[in-house]
Amino acid sequence: MRTVLNAIYKTATMLAAACLVAIATLVVAQVGGRLIDGGRRALGLDPWGLLVPSLAEIAGFLLVGASFLALAGTLRRGDHIRVSILLQAVPDKIARFLDLWSLSIGFALAAFFAWQAGLLTLDSHRYNEVSFGIIPIPLVYPQAVMTMGLGVFALALFDDLVSMLFGGPASFEAAERTDPIEGVE
Repeated sequence: MRTVLNAIYKTATMLAAACLVAIATLVVAQVGGRLIDGGRRALGLDPWGLLVPSLAEIAGFLLVGASFLALAGTLRRGDHIRVSILLQAVPDKIARFLDLWSLSIGFALAAFFAWQAGLLTLDSHRYNEVSFGIIPIPLVYPQAVMTMGLGVFALALFDDLVSMLFGGPASFEAAERTDPIEGVE
């Protein structure tokens, strides 16, 4: 089961990275098109009008995808921002209880948001909602990606909650930190 869960988290993280690569590729294409058109204009030629239609909108959808798909992976690596001052100041049993409480609340919220995002996705599919840009993009696609990211995040929180309930550490506590981030020793 651990192998399957880790594969899900890794796949979501890789999809998030692919979204960022797609954004960069589209922006480079847009800049390249503007440079070519500017060069043609400077030579006295008519510009070709090279552009990526609805770039801002598509990049926004891809950024939403990257953000939500990366939630589980960053949690598992311990890269989410946590305020641990309180946890360091209380006894270990209380700190463990507070971690369990936080994971429980986080899981409940993530599961609720995933459910609501799923309902929104179904509505967009049912009513064939599209974006308002030059290219009418069906909203079901970016909403489905957001729902998937929230679902995988809820799964990761539940995974950590179960691990802690059975006496193990949460993934973010067991994550091996080799990068020199401030506050990590």
